[in-house]
Amino acid sequence: MSDNSSGGLGAGESAVGPSQPPPPRSDGLRIWPRRARAPSGEVPEAAGLWGVGRRFRNRLVGDTLQRPEPTSGSAGFATTLNSVVDLCVLLISISIATMLSVSERPVEISFPEFVFTTFAAGLVWVIACAVLRHYDLRAFERDAVEDACLVSVMVIGLAIFIGLLHLVLPDSAAIPKASHFLLVFWPGVLALRLFVFRVLSENQIAKQEALIVGIGSLGRLTGEDLEKRGRHRVVGYLEFPDETRSGLLGSRLLGTSSNLEAVLQTTPVSEVFIAGDLLKQAEAMQAAIRVCETFGIPFALPAYVFRFERATPVARAAIADGYLHYHSVRIKRYELAVKRLFDILCSAAALTLLLPLFVVLAILIKLTSSGPVFFRQVRVGLHGRPFQMFKFRSMISNAEELKELLAKHNERTGPVFKMRNDPRITRVGALMRKFSLDELPQLINVLRGDMSMVGPRPPVPCEVAKYEPWQRRRLSMRPGLTCIWQSSPNRDQIPFEQWMYLDMQYIDHWSLAQDFALICKTLPVVVSGAGER
Repeated sequence: MSDNSSGGLGAGESAVGPSQPPPPRSDGLRIWPRRARAPSGEVPEAAGLWGVGRRFRNRLVGDTLQRPEPTSGSAGFATTLNSVVDLCVLLISISIATMLSVSERPVEISFPEFVFTTFAAGLVWVIACAVLRHYDLRAFERDAVEDACLVSVMVIGLAIFIGLLHLVLPDSAAIPKASHFLLVFWPGVLALRLFVFRVLSENQIAKQEALIVGIGSLGRLTGEDLEKRGRHRVVGYLEFPDETRSGLLGSRLLGTSSNLEAVLQTTPVSEVFIAGDLLKQAEAMQAAIRVCETFGIPFALPAYVFRFERATPVARAAIADGYLHYHSVRIKRYELAVKRLFDILCSAAALTLLLPLFVVLAILIKLTSSGPVFFRQVRVGLHGRPFQMFKFRSMISNAEELKELLAKHNERTGPVFKMRNDPRITRVGALMRKFSLDELPQLINVLRGDMSMVGPRPPVPCEVAKYEPWQRRRLSMRPGLTCIWQSSPNRDQIPFEQWMYLDMQYIDHWSLAQDFALICKTLPVVVSGAGER
C-alpha cells in the first residue's frame, strides 16, 4: 500500500513546498476550551485537559488543519459540557461497576487500586477522545450512526483496558469487571451523546462550505437562508456578467462566474449554489455546471424557474430549500454508510491487534535515527479540505531540506516526486516501506474519518496546485489507504496520467464489492513487498 510519490504512501517525507503558506493551526487534540481572548462571537480554541491533550498532541499526533469556523458560544458550551459530563459518568460508572464486582467476592478488598483504576481509565478516555476528536465541533457533523459507532469503539477499548488491569493487579483489588463496566457506562454515555449533546449542538456545529454563484435577489436570499438554516457557511459569492454589483457583500464577493474554476482550485467547497435566472443567464449557468462536473463538486440549481398559482411539486421534500441538488459522483447513501461502518470497525480492530507492532517499530525508529517516531504530513482530503496524515518516520529528520537537492533525480512523471535508492531513507525505514509498515498509523486517520480503507490516495497541496481541472475530480471521494493503483504490483511503471485515470475509474464504478476485492488484492502486494521498489 506504499505510494511511490510525494502524494502517496511511502513518499518523500516533505510536506508543503516553500511556495505554499502554512495552513492555519488547529488543536485537534484539545478537550477543554482555552481561556484566551477571542474575537466577538468566536469560540476560543479548545485546550488540553490538565495539559495532557496539548503535550500528547505535540509529541505523538500533531495538529489537525481543520479549524472550526466561528460559531455561537452555545456550540462550544455543548462540547465542553459533553466532556465534563462524560468524565462524571465515567467516575460514577466505575464506582457502580466496582460495587457490583466487589459484592460477588466475599474477600477483604483493598481500595488503593480503585483510585489508580479510576485515574488510569480517565486518562485513557481523554487520550482516545483527543485522538479521535470526539469533542471537536466538527465531530457533530458525523451521522448519528457513525457517532454511535465511534463512541462504542472507545467504550469497548476502555473496557479491554480495564480487563487487562485484572491480569496485573491482585485478586483483592477493588476494580470493576469489564462486563459490569460495559453494562453501566455504555448505555449512559451513548444516550447522552445521541439524545442530549447532538441536540444541543444542532444548527450550531461547524458548517459545510457553500459558494453562491449569483448576487441578485435570489443569490442574496439563498445566502441568508443557508446561514439561517445553520448547515452551511457561505465562503463567498460570484457575480454573473449582467448583474449589478452590491456593496453589501464587500470582501465576500470573490469575482465573476468566469472565476469559478480559479476559486475552486484554492478554496474548499462542499457545494456550489448556482443562483441565476435561467431566462437571462442560461449560458453562464451552463458554464458553471460544466466546471462543477469537471471538478466533481456537488452543485444546486433553482427548482422554481416559473411562477405557479396552484401547482405544487410532487416530491416537495426533495426541494425543501428551493433547489435541485446534483452530484457528479453517483451517491449510494446506504452503501456509503456501510463503507464508513466497515472503516470504523476494521481500523479499530487493526489498531488493537497491531499495538504491539506499533511499540516495536517505535523503539526501532528511536534507536536507529534521531527525530520523532511519527511523521505528520499535510494532505488534501474530500473536496479539497486539508488534514494531517500520520506515518511512521522512515526518513532522516532533514529530508525536506534535501528534497530540493534531489529534484533532478525525480523518476516520476507529473507533479509527484519519487527516486530509487533515495538516500534520505533510513535502514529501518527501507524495511518498513517495503512492507508498507510505515503506513499503519493512517489507521488513525481512517478511524477519525479523514480517510477510508479504500479510496484514491490523498495528495499533498503542492501537487494539487499543479493538477489539471479534470484531475481534481479525484478529490470528490474520501481518500483511502489503497485503491486500484496501489494494488498493482508494478505500479512504479504506471505513468502519472494513467494513475489518475485509474482513480477516476474507481470513483465512477465504486461499489462495496469492488472495495472488498481491492483489499484482497492489496494484501498479497503488501506481504510480498512487491509494491515498493
